[in-house]
Amino acid sequence: MKKIGLLVLLITLIIALSACRRVEEYTVSDTRLEPVMIDDNYRVYYEIFLGGFSDSSGDGMGDLQGLIQRLDYLNDGDPSSGRSLGITGIWLMPIMPSPSYHKYDTTDYKAIDTAYGTLDDFRQLIREANDRGIDIIIDLVINHTSSYHPWFRTAREAMRNGDLDHPYLEYYNLVKEEEKVPGRTYYPFHGEYYYEGNFWSEMPELNVTSELVRQEIVDIITFWLDLGVKGFRLDAVKYPFFGEVRPNIDFWHWFMDEVRAIRADAYVVGEMWDSDANIILYYEAMNNFDFGMSGASGAVAMTANGIEPVSSFVNYLTSYRNRVKEVNPKAILQPFISNHDMNRAAGYLSVEDGRMQMAANLYILSYGTPFIYYGEEIGMRGSRGTENTDANRRLAMLWGDRDSVKDPIGSTFPASSQVNGTVQDQIGDPNSLYTHYKKLIMVRHANPEIARGEYQPIDFPGYFHFGGFLSTYENSTVAVFHNTGNQTLTIDLSDFTEITFSQLRAYIGQGSARLEGQTLIIEALTSVVLK
Repeated sequence: MKKIGLLVLLITLIIALSACRRVEEYTVSDTRLEPVMIDDNYRVYYEIFLGGFSDSSGDGMGDLQGLIQRLDYLNDGDPSSGRSLGITGIWLMPIMPSPSYHKYDTTDYKAIDTAYGTLDDFRQLIREANDRGIDIIIDLVINHTSSYHPWFRTAREAMRNGDLDHPYLEYYNLVKEEEKVPGRTYYPFHGEYYYEGNFWSEMPELNVTSELVRQEIVDIITFWLDLGVKGFRLDAVKYPFFGEVRPNIDFWHWFMDEVRAIRADAYVVGEMWDSDANIILYYEAMNNFDFGMSGASGAVAMTANGIEPVSSFVNYLTSYRNRVKEVNPKAILQPFISNHDMNRAAGYLSVEDGRMQMAANLYILSYGTPFIYYGEEIGMRGSRGTENTDANRRLAMLWGDRDSVKDPIGSTFPASSQVNGTVQDQIGDPNSLYTHYKKLIMVRHANPEIARGEYQPIDFPGYFHFGGFLSTYENSTVAVFHNTGNQTLTIDLSDFTEITFSQLRAYIGQGSARLEGQTLIIEALTSVVLK
């Protein structure tokens, strides 16, 4: 009996010590950081391709129950625990029934694809996510449906039968040859009629000028908001009136009015994949992803890789934000470095060299609501390759714990190219990319000024790899500074600003930092938050 008692005591001590070590991973300065959790839309979102995330049934397909089982990995509900990544929002790629693996062509707007689970599973996900402080938004594709959608199939059958007054014929953009709009793509429908399908023949465009279609849209958003989603990610927002900016923006104004009438605090973000100037136009109606920051040639990667000076990034971020605010004072930026349509960031940002970590610092320690693509936090790779398939960008999450989830159909990316390890490889490693992301998100939560404040860049003439800004929120000011170079820098901050700093709130990166009076000593590839 004594041996059993000693064994139980030993196990208890091991668990306690393990918990302590996890909490200490958040100690990134001499001051213990405490999260300041504000219930607003300035969050940290995590994008998930559900089919590739986690499989609960053993059929190789990720599903809702698999995600539910992984919620504690994302956020265990205790912001101070140190046992989870700490994200506060989830964007689910399409979950509605669809004939395709990616599900961007739905056949039913008010259901869950059976491969993913049921509406009861979704209700459970909403409850358990909310219990952990996680908001959920879902992908909503309302510029087109699947060609297998009952609306489209019934409309085609009606025309074949000569029933030209059937209401579903109003649901799609049906034209005769002389009515085709230049720049748009059309396919034969029946007889002398064609239907618009700008993405693919199997994705017919909806006629959003139709009051019948608009009522369907209202019914759809009501259905999902009543289920508890916080809002939507809107696919391809320039396509409802392809090639026409003002009609598109007016349509999205209408859409947002309908959303807010149902849920005033709803969170909506649009995919306007275009130049900054054109993205900013759409901010008039809703928030949009900031594509200028993303990709191998985006502002974040160019700065993190030491190609562009930090001052250029800071000035770009501030100028871009100011231009957005002129269009919509209530707008929130949406920085990110990669998503499901882009090559994964670890392919052009080295984890081993600390450049991936620096990129994360640059965009997560910035204004707005950053979006992390699942697997980014462990350095997953994936690119189209010579086969030119987006399935390679949506590979199975590398859990490393025998999760049965498999890569999507059509993927060809070699497993040997995944060089950064799995979740299990990284979760207990204080120097891993996963741990870096976990610390970084805690730093952001502990300094709410970063996400919400008014920015003031600080000019550091003569410094290529060093720069930063002040951010003031509710009469509290912090500074964020980045060293993207390979050398330790010693900088007397009083030479560049009249602000007096009394505390080093946090440092995060490949090295450490300290504040001696107004002199900052910051090691290579490291960021700091001062107050």
